[in-house]
Amino acid sequence: MLPAHLKILAKVGHEVQLEVADPVTQRRVLDELEARYPMLGGTMRDRATGRRRAFIRFYACEEDLSNESPDTPLPEEVRSGKEPFLVVGAMAGG
Repeated sequence: MLPAHLKILAKVGHEVQLEVADPVTQRRVLDELEARYPMLGGTMRDRATGRRRAFIRFYACEEDLSNESPDTPLPEEVRSGKEPFLVVGAMAGG
């Protein structure tokens, strides 16, 4: 699932379904997403370093995975398609 501004950019609906080879990790999900929707390249991760952008967060199974290694396998519920991998635009302000 993508935040509204990225759904608009990619011209997709509420949810994007991907086939990702094992091991299913954040890196592989994002690589596949950017390969299918090249306009998303650089929006979630820095193009040069591959690091997560400051105002993007990743969630799965009600857990914030944003600071986990991008090569850590995602939970089984995500790998099996039962639960979504969420890309969320973080909010900031005072």
